[in-house]
Amino acid sequence: MTKAAPVSATEAKSLFGDLASSPGLLLAVSGGPDSTALMWLAARWRKSLKIKPRLIAVTVDHGLRKKSKHEAKTVRKQARKLGIEHRILNWTGMKPKTAIQENARRARYRLLAEAAKAAGAAHVLTAHTLDDQAETVLMRMARGSGMAGLAGMARRSRLDGLILVRPFLDLPKARLIATLDKAKVSFADDPSNADPRFTRARLRPLMRKLAEEGLDARRLSLLARRLRRADAAIEAEVDRVMAGWAVADGRIAVPAAEFAALPGEIALRALGRSIARCGDEGPAELGKLESLLAAAWPAAQKPQKTPFRRTLAGALLTIAGGQMLVEQAPARRSQAKGPTLTKGREGRAEAAKTR
Repeated sequence: MTKAAPVSATEAKSLFGDLASSPGLLLAVSGGPDSTALMWLAARWRKSLKIKPRLIAVTVDHGLRKKSKHEAKTVRKQARKLGIEHRILNWTGMKPKTAIQENARRARYRLLAEAAKAAGAAHVLTAHTLDDQAETVLMRMARGSGMAGLAGMARRSRLDGLILVRPFLDLPKARLIATLDKAKVSFADDPSNADPRFTRARLRPLMRKLAEEGLDARRLSLLARRLRRADAAIEAEVDRVMAGWAVADGRIAVPAAEFAALPGEIALRALGRSIARCGDEGPAELGKLESLLAAAWPAAQKPQKTPFRRTLAGALLTIAGGQMLVEQAPARRSQAKGPTLTKGREGRAEAAKTR
């Protein structure tokens, strides 16, 4: 096996090049090899610039392991040596007993966004690699994700009004480790990466087996990139189609025959957007949305004797008189007599990311 090559200064300039005009960049640094390489490479890149952006490294201490506090302090020392500001943020409060990694991820991004806004940084950088992208695609494939989910992570995405950037998505983890080894920079080893309780840890041995059959991280990443390209084209077509739909007073209306003539994927996404816009529970789960479309399709294609009505994610879909109408669903009432009960923000189930 060919030894991985370190990331050169010229390559790093290309990886960070589109960020040179940013006044401030917040770096998410846990202390592991990927994020430590992010901090080290960003510091070296900044030295080559005439106008140097402010770099702020942030370590989120989730408080889930005994060594996490020590690791955060180690990152702080490394950041100071590199001339980078550093913050340690703590995930406080009661920790969940289930879905620990998912809840920790949400808390981490929330804290990173808050820190970036406080520092006046418009960009948050994470060290996700080609290997992370491949694992994400496999995980979403196992969950039955749609095209948008299988498109994996994008280099740039939105994060609470900020821009989340993943500059290393096309780099294998081995190259980042080789970079640190050459520079003689130490890093932490998070034992949770090998903990079989977590999906990613269970997938890693499988990834090695798949690579032996030719389905390695690069091919999975290529699949994600191609699906992302196709997904963008479909989204643009949905934009075009919905531009002609009537929108007034929180309602969306379209001739049923026009909706029925749409290709299935376009109709599905247009219906999903309409429900998310008119309802009060956020985006609908993909499986439930598919079931709704399958049930509504006959009524849209051919007029029915009785109106078609279904609710989903706080929205009401009605097909009657040749029209399809999406609006907010009436408030639900309890079975017993009493005041109308509506779901509060805390009671809404988060839409599954299986798009």
